[in-house]
Amino acid sequence: MNFIFVVLIFITCRGWAAPTSDPLSVFFKDKTKIEKPFELRDPFKQPQFKSEKNKEKAGYSVSGKGQYTNIVDKTVKTVEEIKLVGVLIGKERRAMVSSSSGVIILKEGMKIGEDGAELKAILPGGIILVEKIINVYGQEEYLETVIPISK
Repeated sequence: MNFIFVVLIFITCRGWAAPTSDPLSVFFKDKTKIEKPFELRDPFKQPQFKSEKNKEKAGYSVSGKGQYTNIVDKTVKTVEEIKLVGVLIGKERRAMVSSSSGVIILKEGMKIGEDGAELKAILPGGIILVEKIINVYGQEEYLETVIPISK
């Protein structure tokens, strides 16, 4: 009786210690060289492309989650090409800048140009731009540019 009891315990313990491998991975092991066949896309469905931010769609662009606009975003390529036309002072200050792409309205905190100069202040006489550069010694340095209102 003890012998049968020991054999039953041995068989059940051996069953618990059996390797828990996925039967599908074992099935495809010798049949294909594709490592993860279930992670591939369905060949009968159209591929889903990741949407890019501010992508133009039917006359409007998506500027954020739930924010749509039909206003074209004009940008300034360099700080040297801008000409300050006017300044709006009030609760929300705005600066009107003329460039090769037309008249652009800027507000404080916006990044201007490819170098990423930030519009720090809009004053009644002009605007102040701050640009972060790396000098010859490898140190960060800030350049302040004051652009007066053009006549």
